[in-house]
Amino acid sequence: MLEPSHNDELPPIPGKRYFTIGEVSDLCAVKPHVLRYWEQEFTQLNPVKRRGNRRYYQRQDVLMIRQIRALLYDQGFTIGGARQRLSGDEAKDDTTQYKQLIRQMIVELEDVLLVLRK
Repeated sequence: MLEPSHNDELPPIPGKRYFTIGEVSDLCAVKPHVLRYWEQEFTQLNPVKRRGNRRYYQRQDVLMIRQIRALLYDQGFTIGGARQRLSGDEAKDDTTQYKQLIRQMIVELEDVLLVLRK
């Protein structure tokens, strides 16, 4: 099962609807040119493009990027292997995405709890 160990060290995803490529780069610890390359390699990555071809990523895109990052950097998959893993084991990938989402929600709820205690 995919257990992205490094994803625990990544910053929590803010509660926004859209993220710029720079914000996603910071959230996922991946440079913008790598994100643009991954868009060509992984059909699952399809950010909304607006005026001037600007990319706007949604929360599920950020989670997918973190998952791709974990496959490539933490687990040592090649691009082809990661692509095959993402397209072949979709049920397993969904589970991993839900785990990441739950982890994110826990962090956000802990932040809310800290604010409420003040």
